[in-house]
Amino acid sequence: MVLPKCYGFIKYALVWVNLVFWAVGLAAVVLAIWMLTDQTFLVSLAQEQHNFNAGLYIFLAAGLVMLVVAFLGCCGAFRESQCMLVGFFSCLLVVIVAQIAAGVWLYTNSERLAELVKSSVINTVKNEYGSVEIRTQTVDAFQSGLGCCGATGPADWAGSFYANSDSSIPLSLTVSSKSNNAYKVPKSCCKDKDSVTCEVARNLKIADIVSPVIYNEGCIDKLVEALKSQSCIVIGVAIAVGILELLGLIFALILCCASGSSDRYKA
Repeated sequence: MVLPKCYGFIKYALVWVNLVFWAVGLAAVVLAIWMLTDQTFLVSLAQEQHNFNAGLYIFLAAGLVMLVVAFLGCCGAFRESQCMLVGFFSCLLVVIVAQIAAGVWLYTNSERLAELVKSSVINTVKNEYGSVEIRTQTVDAFQSGLGCCGATGPADWAGSFYANSDSSIPLSLTVSSKSNNAYKVPKSCCKDKDSVTCEVARNLKIADIVSPVIYNEGCIDKLVEALKSQSCIVIGVAIAVGILELLGLIFALILCCASGSSDRYKA
């Protein structure tokens, strides 16, 4: 009587594990579709848009694979189908190997990715803000949300497309090394965008002291800080998912062996 009860527990435990896989897969699919349709998403700052979209399609495919894995696991556990359990085990093993490979690739290329993000943000601030609507909305969103200004600081806006195209900046008629050194930062750089002091403080000159009304930190540093502050949560979630996947493999193997044994006894 002990073994049937044990197998029953493993059977329903495998079902619950696969319900979690189903939820993770569905969340990945929804997130990928959202990021593909909402191009104002932060990561759309990537200059190589085709590579960005390719990555999202891979992410979408991974979510769909997780849904298939969850379906095979649930049906295989309920029906005690050895064929479905083998399929679930094989697919989940492929998913785990792919996750490990992706993790190793991200770790070994972390510095290169950081430099790519930095250069993309600087290029967007310098050349695309004010000319590309999607980029403009994105920069405004993370400057307001993170409390930052420019890629590395407010001075990044000097000589930018936005500053050069702003007709409200007074032009200097004198021939001097200090001529044309005025620039303007966007409203999203202000701590209080609706205040009168914001309008005045947005007009800056190179090497001037930035007003306390304007965010003084660059968005790249703020973004790195935000990611680091969430690193423990990300690591915890990754470990939890890894444990669930390992349990899924073990439970599927046990049920598969039990199902094969019962079939032999029936024969």
